[in-house]
Amino acid sequence: METKKTPKADLENKKRIFLQIGLATALLIVLVAFEWRTYERAIRDLGGLDMAIIEEEDIPITRQETPPPPPPPMSMELVIVEDDVVIEEEFIIDVEATITTEVREFAQVRVVQEEEISEEVIFTVVEEWPSFPGGEEARLRFLSENIRYPQMAREAGIQGTVFLTFVVERDGSVTDVRIVRGIGGGCDEEAVRVVRNMPRWTPGRQRGQPVRVQFNMPIRFVLN
Repeated sequence: METKKTPKADLENKKRIFLQIGLATALLIVLVAFEWRTYERAIRDLGGLDMAIIEEEDIPITRQETPPPPPPPMSMELVIVEDDVVIEEEFIIDVEATITTEVREFAQVRVVQEEEISEEVIFTVVEEWPSFPGGEEARLRFLSENIRYPQMAREAGIQGTVFLTFVVERDGSVTDVRIVRGIGGGCDEEAVRVVRNMPRWTPGRQRGQPVRVQFNMPIRFVLN
């Protein structure tokens, strides 16, 4: 028996169409697969509640000491004495002054003890400074006439200022001559020698009394 097919049921004519539809669908699926994007979901945590368990401590009950009882009140006994005592002497207090009242004058004597100045104290600041006999010009003239320029310093070309310190005693003599800052070359020793050979100074005074005074002096050495 021969099978009969209608032309509409023949799929051979639609083969090319189905092939194109399949290729287009496969191509579309491939494009979608390449373009597909995935996003990571962030897990949001609202945070946990950390509860620390605090153990309750048992506080021991201490015994409260009761204060000692107050001392018993002191009993006071009042002794009543009769006011029948006779006072033989009478005291008169006069608080008002009259013309005939004599007022004794008391002279207030103020004794001011003046401090004694020790002879061992050396002053650095005084009311009256010690001075060279004849004044400043005489001192400079004495130094220029008595200083001999050391040969060692002359040959080495040493020049400058030597600073000395010494004590002018209560009688005007010069003691304790020392170099504060020197220049060497024999100039320091020459400056000390000249100062020690100085005549007596007029001593410094403090509150009108001659005192020991520390005095500083510069001596300049200059080559001509």
